Amino acid sequence: MSEMLKVKNLCKTYIINKRQNNVLRNVNFEIEQGEMVAIMGPSGSGKTTLLYTVSGMDTITAGNVDFFGKELSELSDGDVSNVRLNEMGFVFQQMYMLKNLTIYDNIILPAYQSKEGKYTRKEINDYAVELMHKLAISEVADNDINEVSGGQLQRACICRSLINRPRIIFADEPTGALNQQSSKEVMKILNQINEEGTSVMLVTHDKKVAAKCERILYIEDGNIRDEINLGKYTESEDRREREKKLSNWLMELGW
Repeated sequence: MSEMLKVKNLCKTYIINKRQNNVLRNVNFEIEQGEMVAIMGPSGSGKTTLLYTVSGMDTITAGNVDFFGKELSELSDGDVSNVRLNEMGFVFQQMYMLKNLTIYDNIILPAYQSKEGKYTRKEINDYAVELMHKLAISEVADNDINEVSGGQLQRACICRSLINRPRIIFADEPTGALNQQSSKEVMKILNQINEEGTSVMLVTHDKKVAAKCERILYIEDGNIRDEINLGKYTESEDRREREKKLSNWLMELGW
């Protein structure tokens, strides 16, 4: 595997009421191409801030974020936006979609907005149909976003995140608003996407979700305290053993 995301001495500081709040403190880690990595830690530890800064959605105070040889902090706002649009995909707990568009139109919109022109509109449309079929939501393509279930809407969000064929998916609590069955379905899809070569970095508080990831980083007080490598997850593997191993590790860390 080749290195794709390298984070070095990353710091993020907010000034609130003239007081300095150091949310991230000299964070260092790397994600290899094709890895699936979970970020865990207590509330307020900096999990979401970490995801937002390494993906270019938020600025960094100090340090370096190298994405395939591109130092994000040195790019213009427009160039960072282009990297996010064309090389990254995003899935959030809150399923942000435009209410005036159908499910299908929401999925194809990022590809239509891309200025790289790698694909024709027909190719984009065909790929959207392929993705919806793959994620079993073809039947709701023409529905409004308030006419589908939470699980269907999150699968549509995953389709949208994949439409520009990104190198990595960033996911912030992607199962947090879903019931247990929908959560299992979404994780199965993310595992399949990862098996096909797309890297995944996700934030979660759910041990069952994290246990399906290859590597878990534990953040506490704004820094990576420890990590565990569980190896690639497969459907045939004993899920309970992975969950037990992860649970024991988290207990040792005081989770």
